Amino acid sequence: MADVKAVLPAETKLGEGVLWDAQRQVVWFVDIKRHRLWHFDPANGSNSYAEAPEQIGWAIPAETGKLLCGLKDGLYLFDPETASFEKLGSVPGEPATNRLNDACTDPWGRVWFGSMDDGEANASGRFYIFDRGDIRAAGPQGITITNGPAVNATGDRIYFTNTSEQKIMVADLSPRGVGEARPFADTGALFPAAYPDGPVVDAEGYVWTGLYLGSKVARFDLDGKLDTTIDIPARDVTKMAFGGADLSTAYVTSATKNMEPADMEKYPAAGSLFAFAAPVAGFAQTRAKLG
Repeated sequence: MADVKAVLPAETKLGEGVLWDAQRQVVWFVDIKRHRLWHFDPANGSNSYAEAPEQIGWAIPAETGKLLCGLKDGLYLFDPETASFEKLGSVPGEPATNRLNDACTDPWGRVWFGSMDDGEANASGRFYIFDRGDIRAAGPQGITITNGPAVNATGDRIYFTNTSEQKIMVADLSPRGVGEARPFADTGALFPAAYPDGPVVDAEGYVWTGLYLGSKVARFDLDGKLDTTIDIPARDVTKMAFGGADLSTAYVTSATKNMEPADMEKYPAAGSLFAFAAPVAGFAQTRAKLG
């Protein structure tokens, strides 16, 4: 059991991409469908959002102090001082009907991210790596809804989520590249009505995932076996991140885009940013290297 609290009633339509910015000691997350990049300071509760020029899937602190962001039409830099977005460029080969959805860094400062069909119907999504300005496809492809990736602390494992098929995959990782993805967890066998969303890895190497339509986050051990679940007071739980000075506070985003009025009555806090004391801490995330 965990004491889960709604710490920011952001009323997100599609809250996603939550992460902890250790330099600023704030939480960043996005509302994809409302084109918003949120920040939340747990020390005093201050918060605000910046309007992105397009749907925004993720924002990752870079070594320069800016944030590298994945929008529908490509990669951008966000300057927190001016709340402005500057486009770096498009992702080669991406169809106009796709958008970028989720991302993470590895210990070498490379950024791994996925694309997906914005209509959630065509298997046009794939995974990419951004390596100091170079973008190339890397990892599984032909996926309708990608989520993750997530990399462990030692950088030898990377996890890819195929949300629509209720599968999480794992591959070996090194500074030289990524291996062939293999099955890790079949969440559909455990939660038939729910879908694995954004993953994150804790300090013990276990994988956490939000469960869309599942009202919880789930933790899997190194062999892909279910370890524990924690209920979240929202129907559509998207992603979790570890934050706070000791990285032992879990922050969780949620969505409301497919909820009816009756659903909102049942889950009045849906769309909020939630937090609880994590049973295991996370680990420090590497800032993105831009060049």
